[in-house]
Amino acid sequence: MDDSVNTRYPILLVHGLFGFDRIGSHHYFHGIKQALNECGASVFVPIISAANDNEARGDQLLKQIHNLRRQVGAQRVNLIGHSQGALTARYVAAIAPELIASVTSVSGPNHGSELADRLRLAFVPGRLGETVAAALTTSFSAFLSALSGHPRLPQNALNALNALTTDGVATFNRQYPQGLPDRWGGMGPAQVNAVHYYSWSGIIKGSRLAESLNLLDPLHNALRVFDSFFTRETRENDGMVGRFSSHLGQVIRSDYPLDHLDTINHMARGSRRRINPVELYIEHAKRLKEAGL
Repeated sequence: MDDSVNTRYPILLVHGLFGFDRIGSHHYFHGIKQALNECGASVFVPIISAANDNEARGDQLLKQIHNLRRQVGAQRVNLIGHSQGALTARYVAAIAPELIASVTSVSGPNHGSELADRLRLAFVPGRLGETVAAALTTSFSAFLSALSGHPRLPQNALNALNALTTDGVATFNRQYPQGLPDRWGGMGPAQVNAVHYYSWSGIIKGSRLAESLNLLDPLHNALRVFDSFFTRETRENDGMVGRFSSHLGQVIRSDYPLDHLDTINHMARGSRRRINPVELYIEHAKRLKEAGL
């Protein structure tokens, strides 16, 4: 039996905004949990709101960590968070570091998202447009949770958006600074309060014509449009999060040729010749194991 990534502590994969554990046969972390399990890791996907602020999602995550510890007898857990899931994981590690062995941010907006800033500017607070958009996206989040079998999870898309803007994350970072670099584009401390911090992310590279089957991927094409909304990290983003905005702790790499959804293995097949996202998770689990985590 393969036990190459049999980490000391269980791994929890924490989804981002509009995420879920699974809907039917479709998993948010596509093929990733299965691959890690096959290599000997103990992996769980917690059930948290598809849309809410970082603290609300974090409190849900913390409750499930307590339950998991009772079920499997683990003293601590490794958290791997994608997108907003990184902020959710950071919150838990900040308020309960004794329960967390490591936090890994995958495409996490650790300094905010310029895309969220643009969306926030598009809706005037208190006006009809904001009210309608918030109601629709909150309903969509509830629909996703219902499809995944968890209809009672609280949803608030407006709170989620505010929590992902540059200003919103700056406020969050003042309260929970663990793992953050002290200069833009640098690395943060690799360990704080006995919690290990890591991050990796990608950027959209090259022209559409150079991307083979990604030309046929509507989500990738949408992320290329979102790329044009960035001003600080123009051409250095994954369509939702800027390269340096993603930095946290030990930065493994922040310029993989992957867009925001590629890093959870939602990608056109033609791109697999360049890099396989699933292998990044397996390599990282080996890294955690080697670190005694």
